[in-house]
Amino acid sequence: MSRFSRAKRIHTATIEGRRAVLETIRSGSRITKLIIYDAMEMKPQLEEILFRAKKDSITVERVTKKQLESQAHTKKHQGIIAIVPDPVYSTVDDIISFASKRSEPPLLVMLDGIQDPHNFGAISRTIEASGFHGIIIPSRRSASISPGAVRASAGALGHVLVARVVNLTRTLVELKSMGLSVVGLDRDADMNYRSYDFKRPTIIVAGSEENG
Repeated sequence: MSRFSRAKRIHTATIEGRRAVLETIRSGSRITKLIIYDAMEMKPQLEEILFRAKKDSITVERVTKKQLESQAHTKKHQGIIAIVPDPVYSTVDDIISFASKRSEPPLLVMLDGIQDPHNFGAISRTIEASGFHGIIIPSRRSASISPGAVRASAGALGHVLVARVVNLTRTLVELKSMGLSVVGLDRDADMNYRSYDFKRPTIIVAGSEENG
């Protein structure tokens, strides 16, 4: 049984935008159906999406613009929506185990007070590109895996593990007791992140936003 507190899943129905949908398919995440604007111009991203959808036996439904917008959760769908199951959140133990299986020191980021889904998505994109193994967020008062966040992440949220916990402080204490170094982000800090030794187990704590 996990020692870490764990939050319940939330409901999310769609991934929207060409790049986000493509990255979701590439990641192997389950897609129930694709809904596509029937007059959308065929471009390389769409060609790859349709090719992979056919290969993976994903249903493709072509609809009018009005029908598409009635199912979109954002205004930036770019003519394509992927209907997906509820997001599956990992546990903190899952993230540690994932790093261990790769024979790498665990590198995590804890986000405190990030409530804007676009900020969460953009941060997730940076975290995934930097080679971190997972993200920890609080179960309340935080952005989560939503259509807007996934789109802002350009699909990165389909590749990085995200754990939701009830108590960030308690989780931080547990991770510290497991040997992870705790690093806080501060624009006025003396040390630049490029000088830090990321070969040791580390959790970076970042946040929060103003009015976000």
